[in-house]
Amino acid sequence: MEFIINNWYIIVAGIAVLAVAGVAVYRYFGLPSDTQLAKVREWLLWAVTEAEKELGGGTGKLKLRQVYDLFVTRFPWLAKIVSFELFSDMVDDALDEMREMLANNQAVKALVNGEGAQNE
Repeated sequence: MEFIINNWYIIVAGIAVLAVAGVAVYRYFGLPSDTQLAKVREWLLWAVTEAEKELGGGTGKLKLRQVYDLFVTRFPWLAKIVSFELFSDMVDDALDEMREMLANNQAVKALVNGEGAQNE
């Protein structure tokens, strides 16, 4: 008992180090797989397209906020792991893909612009 009383700070520090290591291991093994990330990227493409359709151009921060709120609702477990910066980068990638689709696909362009799908 005297050992514990004399060395309590070392014991507390050891417990703290073990807790930090445990959290690091949990986060590492809790990272999503490539398949899960691919599904999230597909969903992000849909979400940014919907945000573009609803809010239009020139509303970048509002669209990002709307997509992030949808993301947190749809993937609460992933929102705890993915930083906002990483999420923002993933949204930028989805926006690039959406812009490419808008440039190359008239049906998608009509959908986003609210004109209804047109036959090609």
